[in-house]
Amino acid sequence: MREFDRISIDPAVMNGQPCIKGTRLTIKRVLLALAEYPNHEELRKDYPQLQDDDVRQALAYAAANLDDEITELRTAS
Repeated sequence: MREFDRISIDPAVMNGQPCIKGTRLTIKRVLLALAEYPNHEELRKDYPQLQDDDVRQALAYAAANLDDEITELRTAS
């Protein structure tokens, strides 16, 4: 199992959701921000505490915790 040294889970912080260590940024929020910001410079402006290694670990953590399950997607009409 991979070590995620930049991620913490603490019941007293964000109800125990996995967060970037030392922040209240949940892994989910980091992933949503990556999807919303096409430009990394804009992301840095709004989240200056987020480092490249934090982003990489957030992505790796999310991937490690996904089930290999097929989800049917509806096509746009």
